[in-house]
Amino acid sequence: MEITLNHTIIPAYDNVKSAKFYERIFGFEFLKVWYDFAVVRVNSTLTLDFSTKEHFSKMHYAFKVTDEQFDEIFERIKEDKIVYGSGPYKLDNGETNDNYGGRGVYFKDENGHILEIITKDYIID
Repeated sequence: MEITLNHTIIPAYDNVKSAKFYERIFGFEFLKVWYDFAVVRVNSTLTLDFSTKEHFSKMHYAFKVTDEQFDEIFERIKEDKIVYGSGPYKLDNGETNDNYGGRGVYFKDENGHILEIITKDYIID
């Protein structure tokens, strides 16, 4: 059996507000508040469980998407006037990238986590 990631906990200043952001921008399904977590379904095997915290380290989350999904998500990023850029150190240059023959863009959520959408896997030798 292939091992899959089932869920991961993402710290947030407001768990429900953050879950709703991911639902709106990515089109994920907000399931419910479950104990201390606001749960969002990413796909058939993965949920993001947002947990309200006062202090936490900022993380990076990258999502591989189809070209159609990229267009849809990128349009919502622009509609929400979210600052974006072509790389993790170019978060505000207003450009996308064409790494590995695909498209990619980086932006931050309201918690300061760096988010990335890509259409092609990185080539790691």
